[in-house]
Amino acid sequence: MEPFYFKSYNKVIGVAHDVKELEKEVERLSKEDPAALQYHLKEGHIVSWLNYLGENGLAEMLKGVTEPEEALARIKEYELLKTQSIPKKVRRSRRKK
Repeated sequence: MEPFYFKSYNKVIGVAHDVKELEKEVERLSKEDPAALQYHLKEGHIVSWLNYLGENGLAEMLKGVTEPEEALARIKEYELLKTQSIPKKVRRSRRKK
């Protein structure tokens, strides 16, 4: 699967390969280059990439979100909901691997 490249004027300013990395990059870019992050949100680039990854639930949560802080809050909420929906027994077995 292709990663998401955050770009600003054709310069790559961040890369995310999965939702966890997306969360980290959104957090970092909301401080370092919020305008570039806002552009990707407004244009729907992140939503399209999430759909491509099969992360349709998070893509739906981010539809129409244009503010970096709101995007970060929704990504964190999604990650929390995702971990809560996995039974504890399965979570423990995943850690052991």
